[in-house]
Amino acid sequence: MTDDSDHPVPDEDPEARARALQSLLVEKEQLSTDAVDEIISIYETEVGPMNGAEVFARAWSDPDYREWLLEDGTAAIDDLGYTGVQGVDIEVRENTPDTHNVIVCTLCSCYPWPVLGLPPTWYKSPAYRSRIVKRPRRTLREAFDLDLEETVEIEVWDSSSEIRYMVLPQRPPG
Repeated sequence: MTDDSDHPVPDEDPEARARALQSLLVEKEQLSTDAVDEIISIYETEVGPMNGAEVFARAWSDPDYREWLLEDGTAAIDDLGYTGVQGVDIEVRENTPDTHNVIVCTLCSCYPWPVLGLPPTWYKSPAYRSRIVKRPRRTLREAFDLDLEETVEIEVWDSSSEIRYMVLPQRPPG
């Protein structure tokens, strides 16, 4: 299938759409392959879930940092060098044996990029955004195969352009 300009129109596959867009921008000399490679490198080495893993590991091993992270997530995360436009105001909620926290952005897909990387596709989907608010326990079970005991309270936190939420998972055994 093609559009009016004879360019292939990618299907609903996000990777195919990204490749098609990149190809078109390079062809029109609006973007260089070096610029694309640089951006990819930044997201592979400087922005991503490995930053969140460092935050979590420090919180699990350093009680003072854990307390600071829960009191002022933005400052504690910034102390490790993870800050930026999408990380200006981050609040951290802690999972415990009695409470499981879930994050959603019901308006769009606000997400703490500097510390967790790009939001996953499911996080941005309208289905997730509506279902997790209405039926969090059922959504966790059906979408993520997470079946929490009925005694565990589920708290849903709605991120926005002013505030991003992040969950400090329980420390794994060992």
